[in-house]
Amino acid sequence: MQCHYCDREAAYAAERRGVSVGLCESHFRERIEELAESESLEAIREKVDVTQTDPDA
Repeated sequence: MQCHYCDREAAYAAERRGVSVGLCESHFRERIEELAESESLEAIREKVDVTQTDPDA
């Protein structure tokens, strides 16, 4: 499968309702960074009590 954004081979693919979209490594990372900075993710964090635990503690 080819990346949705460029000519490279897709490293990751997502499927929903029979439609598959692939992303190469660099475009996958870009999308994850965009999502991490989005207001949508912040809204989810506010709704869900997310607590980080330190496995070394």
